[in-house]
Amino acid sequence: MKVIKKYFWLLVIGAIGLFLLIQLIPFGHNRTNPAVVAEPAWSSPAARALVKEHCFQCHSNETNWTWYANIAPGSWLIAYDVIEGRDKFNFSDWNNNPGELDEMVEAIQEGEMPPIQYWIFHPNSKMDGGQKQDLINALESSIK
Repeated sequence: MKVIKKYFWLLVIGAIGLFLLIQLIPFGHNRTNPAVVAEPAWSSPAARALVKEHCFQCHSNETNWTWYANIAPGSWLIAYDVIEGRDKFNFSDWNNNPGELDEMVEAIQEGEMPPIQYWIFHPNSKMDGGQKQDLINALESSIK
């Protein structure tokens, strides 16, 4: 029994050491928001507010970097998602990186957006059918 206890504590200390060590890996530490350059011509302030609520966290330069965005390995996933989201299209740099409306609508209808790793930690972001349609309407009225 003493041997099992010894290995258990070695495992716990090793896991804590590994957790502390991965904090030194630099990916995910650059949590900056570049300046907003240009947005789509929003059809209304309500349309912008709806899109902001559901999309801006990853698809804009207005990311709200939460406290857990500072802790690896979560910081890696968050940074990767924001980089990928901004690369796909960026509501804050619309003239240089616009999105394809058809792709946005399909991703929303299919439940691909927001992705599961986002709504698990933000349960209010998961949309029902009516909310999806409202978001699609806001996008369709603003993006030509």
